[in-house]
Parts: sequence; structure tokens; C-alpha cells
Amino acid sequence: MTIPAELLDCRGQRCPLPVIAVARRLPELPVGTVVRVLADDPAAAVDIPAWCRMRGQEFVGRITGPDGPGYDVRRSV
Repeated sequence: MTIPAELLDCRGQRCPLPVIAVARRLPELPVGTVVRVLADDPAAAVDIPAWCRMRGQEFVGRITGPDGPGYDVRRSV
């Protein structure tokens, strides 16, 4: 299980805002850092993995927890 080093709470935000949040935060973190994006907009399930593919970042996976759906992204470059 991956333990995120950073948490971005984007619940209540419509896409593309969660993607924009991770795109702004990731470059400030060291390569290898995992960020968990909490996002309850159903579009995030498609948009976040697609953004990772386009930007060369690793989509670690989707999580479901008491805080709602989340998406783990590892900074690769």
C-alpha cells in the first residue's frame, strides 16, 4: 500500500480544478513523492489518470475511503 506524503483536498470542486491543483503542486515536490487527490467529481476518475499519461507522471491508483474517492499520483519527472 502506498502512503501519500501530500494530500490535496479537492472535494466539491468540478474538473478541471483537481487536475489543476495536482499540476501546480507536483513540481514543488521531490521526484518519487506520492500525492493523494481527494476529488468527488466523477470526471476526476478519468481526468487525473489521463493527465498523468500526458505529463509523464505515474498514476498509482484510485482509493476509496471514509473521506470519499481519492487518486494517488507519484511524481516521476
